[in-house]
Amino acid sequence: MKAIVYEKYGSSDVLKVKEIEKPVPKDNEVLIKVFATSVTKADCLMRKAESWVDKLFLGFNSPRKKILGTEFSGQIESIGKNVKKFSKGDEVYGFTGFGLGAYAEYKCMPENGSLAPRPNNLTHEESAVLVDGASTALFFLKEKGKIKKGQKVLIIGASGSIGTYATQLANHFGAEVTGVCSSKNVEFVKSNGAVEVIDYTKQDFTQIRERFDIIFDTATKSSFSECKHLLNPNGFYLVTMIKFAPLIQTIWTKLVGGKRVIFAMSINKSNYLIMIKELAEKGIVKPIIDRTFTFTQIGDAHRYVEEKQKTGNIAISLID
Repeated sequence: MKAIVYEKYGSSDVLKVKEIEKPVPKDNEVLIKVFATSVTKADCLMRKAESWVDKLFLGFNSPRKKILGTEFSGQIESIGKNVKKFSKGDEVYGFTGFGLGAYAEYKCMPENGSLAPRPNNLTHEESAVLVDGASTALFFLKEKGKIKKGQKVLIIGASGSIGTYATQLANHFGAEVTGVCSSKNVEFVKSNGAVEVIDYTKQDFTQIRERFDIIFDTATKSSFSECKHLLNPNGFYLVTMIKFAPLIQTIWTKLVGGKRVIFAMSINKSNYLIMIKELAEKGIVKPIIDRTFTFTQIGDAHRYVEEKQKTGNIAISLID
């Protein structure tokens, strides 16, 4: 089978199309023919691995996992003898997590991993780009932020993958959204459901007078110290990126009470993927695809994500 392999860290030029051995599912696994995947900012960061924290997870001298990619949509080609939840021919979407490996024509996944039937009203490309962004937005807003009807939510990075889904979901839960984005995405963020939009190239959003119940920084463009005064008493500052300060602040603010920082990770996404499927089939959650690239154009897709200010998601199609 073909896969996009990287043997060393660096620019998008390190990504190479190679022929490798097709995987065989274990007794508790399914083998999935991948029809679509995505390129995210996280993929680009892992490809470069510029910090010691990145290398701690990925490998210090070279990547331990040679195939990137965390989101996929496809069809189950075969199953292990102990698999009960899925059958050959099922169309699924899923998240590979720390196992990576979605940049390949085939991927084995454990039956109880982050895997679910995909939305039946979407294409494989649309299904793939729902996986991480939508499930992460749902996890943070619903489980960690305890979002409620009538609340005010500030979404930083409202034009990105997590941000677009967070805006849609916050509206679904009856909250009022203020989005933060660059000039070129202002009208898009409004059309996606934000009541107010702040163009951060023209206005410092940390200096506004509005107060919020939830601040969701989906792009790591702020800090708790900069935003604390924007929170209502007992408000939540949600952050998705692994950094030392939010980890310590999460522990400290939980102990002292009041305004809280919350960093967390949704390791197994299967339940959230089922919920997202239902919301997508009702038209509540809608995937936003900026551009779709072919499998062999994946290096171009990485460059586009790094050099452009993408709106929503970048899809990769493996369908000829």
